[in-house]
Amino acid sequence: MTASGGDTQHGIRRRNLARVLRTVAAHGPLSRPAVAARIGLTRAGVAPLVEELLRTGLLIESGRAAPTGRGRPGGELMVSDRGPAGIGAEIGVDHLAVCAVDLRGRVRARIAADAANRGSAPGPVLRRLTALCAEVTARISAEGLRPAGLAVAVPGLVARDSTTVVHAPNLGWRAADLAPGLAPATGAGDDSPGIPLTVENEAHLGALAELRLAGDDAERPGPPPDFVHVSAEVGIGAAVVVEGQLLRGARGFAGELGHVPVYPDGRACDCGGRGCLEQYAGERAVLRAGGLPPERTAVGHPGPGGRIALLARRAADGEAATVRALEEAGTALGIALAGAVNLLDPQAVVLGGALAGLAPWLLPSLERELALRTAVAAGPARAGGPLVTVSRLGADGPLLGAAQAALQGVLNDPLHFPAPAHSPQTRIG
Repeated sequence: MTASGGDTQHGIRRRNLARVLRTVAAHGPLSRPAVAARIGLTRAGVAPLVEELLRTGLLIESGRAAPTGRGRPGGELMVSDRGPAGIGAEIGVDHLAVCAVDLRGRVRARIAADAANRGSAPGPVLRRLTALCAEVTARISAEGLRPAGLAVAVPGLVARDSTTVVHAPNLGWRAADLAPGLAPATGAGDDSPGIPLTVENEAHLGALAELRLAGDDAERPGPPPDFVHVSAEVGIGAAVVVEGQLLRGARGFAGELGHVPVYPDGRACDCGGRGCLEQYAGERAVLRAGGLPPERTAVGHPGPGGRIALLARRAADGEAATVRALEEAGTALGIALAGAVNLLDPQAVVLGGALAGLAPWLLPSLERELALRTAVAAGPARAGGPLVTVSRLGADGPLLGAAQAALQGVLNDPLHFPAPAHSPQTRIG
């Protein structure tokens, strides 16, 4: 059988460099023998890979690990807090946000701002987003970080392997290619392709954040490899993860839960259908049902956090209309999710995005509907059905997932990110 280009010696070396870098990023600090054990290579095989990553500045060596039993003790390896950074951006219906994370997963800069994006043409929105990206980039540059990529979370359908938003009903966008408007943010121009740009559905990025970040807490491990992630801002989206991989669908549209009809003859929806889940469990629907005009409650609160906090506060105080609105929203969510659970048989359903802050009032009716409508019972006891959990990342999930996605080019191919002109400091402590 003829070897493919990826199976050449050069391709194998690149893959092994990526394995070392990803292992240290996920589990470091680690000694060289520990890295070798985790990725299944010999210590001799790992040594030149580590040295190359030290030379590029992607890894640093700090202190000394415990003696290994043969030869001198080795240094502990960790990813650098300088070098590449992932720039994540989020376009919401009424806010914009940008953050930067380093290879250790730490947020190094973040900005959020009110923005009336509903009904606005993409051009003005992207110009303002570009300005926020420039501010974040300036902040991290002062700390020795350089953008490795930009990923943008949007509340709509994004064509697979493209930067085109096919339809974002809550923004009023159709067939909008974001790449030209974001060229200044990526540094793209006549003489340079700039940094890589990724545009993705916000629920998909929230699910990726769950996979890569939510398991960092040993006491609250992340989701299992098969789960459905439900996310919400003004609209409701979902993502399906199978064996640790995002299920995108043939066109990239998998997970459009917000436009699953729960009451076929119900309220008209912006998508053109009737009775869609968003009309009963979306943020605006819940605010209306709870007697809170969405426009008034949005003032002074960048993003969904302020409005969700207000709903949670009123529900905690026992305000009857709010509690009833959240119970009805949970019922609608349970009806929509029952179909997904019966079809996909996931190990878990993760309530994320803005919905996570309302979980105490959504879950009882949601779990009740799942138990009634699925082939096996659902709930916390997991008596054969999916475990229903609440994301630790909450409304931050899509933005953090975007920043992590922007780093994947470096983690998948460390040689893709050029070393700085000066010699890196590879040993500290």
